[in-house]
Amino acid sequence: MSMNTVTLLYLVASVCFIQALKGLSHPTTSIKGNVFGMLGMTIAVLTTAALIVQLAGSPLGLGWVLVGLVVGGGAGAIMAQRVEMTKMPELVAFMHSMIGLAAVFIAIAAVVEPQAFQIVAKAGDPIPVGNRLELFLGAAIGAITFSGSVIAFGKLSGKYKFRLFQGAPVVFPGQHMLNLLIGVGTIGLGGLYMAQESQSAFALMLALAFVLGVLIIIPIGGADMPVVVSMLNSYSGWAAAGIGFSLNNSMLIIAGSLVGSSGAILSYIMCKAMNRSFFSVILGGFGAEPGAAVGGAQEQRPVKSGSADDAAYILANAETVVIVPGYGLAVARAQHAVNELAEKLMHKGITVKYAIHPVAGRMPGHMNVLLAE
Repeated sequence: MSMNTVTLLYLVASVCFIQALKGLSHPTTSIKGNVFGMLGMTIAVLTTAALIVQLAGSPLGLGWVLVGLVVGGGAGAIMAQRVEMTKMPELVAFMHSMIGLAAVFIAIAAVVEPQAFQIVAKAGDPIPVGNRLELFLGAAIGAITFSGSVIAFGKLSGKYKFRLFQGAPVVFPGQHMLNLLIGVGTIGLGGLYMAQESQSAFALMLALAFVLGVLIIIPIGGADMPVVVSMLNSYSGWAAAGIGFSLNNSMLIIAGSLVGSSGAILSYIMCKAMNRSFFSVILGGFGAEPGAAVGGAQEQRPVKSGSADDAAYILANAETVVIVPGYGLAVARAQHAVNELAEKLMHKGITVKYAIHPVAGRMPGHMNVLLAE
């Protein structure tokens, strides 16, 4: 297989990914979008497998790759089959963590043995500065994505007693300054690795990036998790794109860029809906401020409660009903009950509409997924 053929097949796979994103943008075309996504990934995997066989000169080169595909694919299929709809945000956060960890492992392997990735001609040759930059960025973003996604997974699950996994924000004095110092340290060590190709500097940079990922996510409460999930989704895409540059793999670059840019755009849309700064979200600074009073403490107003009979009377005599679902719908697993209520109202000639806030639930599109079910 010539490199021209490989490039062409990667281009076809990329077009499939673009069509997948387009299809997933609307419920009526979502199934078609999923089909395009699966087709594109199949083409990419088979092309990469054929390329590995060609470079190794033997099908034996696929040994560990097949082991990884079987183990990872099997575990992923089992998890996806068993997961409940209410636990979907946790699964998404877990998948993001695996993408980040994969980027870190690939970067470490490329730093230790660059000749195996054809970055250099033979062992001992210096890695080009451009490749060092790509490895630094890919590894740093991947490390932040992994540790941040692990914290997000814990916060979303709500079943771990560890303080960092609690839904409430974890804040302390000087938190933003500490984040800034660790961020500067990460960049500084990355610059040192680029200048001297020091593996020690690379290892320390990774350690700081792992810590930074944790510190970015812990001040964010459970209600803001959709933005976090979207942000981590964007990070995982950029990590993959950075590693793609290092490996000279156009498929990784294109797919990573699509994921990174779409995640960033979605994060921006949700930030705008929440009246929050996009850059403060990216930097992990939109949780509760250290030492600040509880938000809304001066906005307390009496709550007017009502019985189920009151609600039934109001609904029965309404001309138009707007249903505004939230995280409570997911916790109570009430999507089927809501659907039954909507059908009965429509049967009585009442107009029923749904109003879904962009950040409702615990992940992007959470309410849409539940209502689609």
